[in-house]
Amino acid sequence: MKIVRRIGASPRERGSVSGETCPDIFELSDGNFAVIGTEATAALDTELPADAARADYERIVVVSRETLIRAKADIPDA
Repeated sequence: MKIVRRIGASPRERGSVSGETCPDIFELSDGNFAVIGTEATAALDTELPADAARADYERIVVVSRETLIRAKADIPDA
């Protein structure tokens, strides 16, 4: 599994001065996506709707609205 490309604007393009610690979205060679965001499992786990679940090895990650909106145009339809 490898990172193929960034989805959306880079942190620097979104206004990060350092460009080092910002949310990001990447498309992987297997077609999945990897997300860098703020770990929020403890804060949001009990907020999940009844029809949502999280495995022990999964984490809830928060990505800024701007990151996701700017990535929208790069997300493939299929």
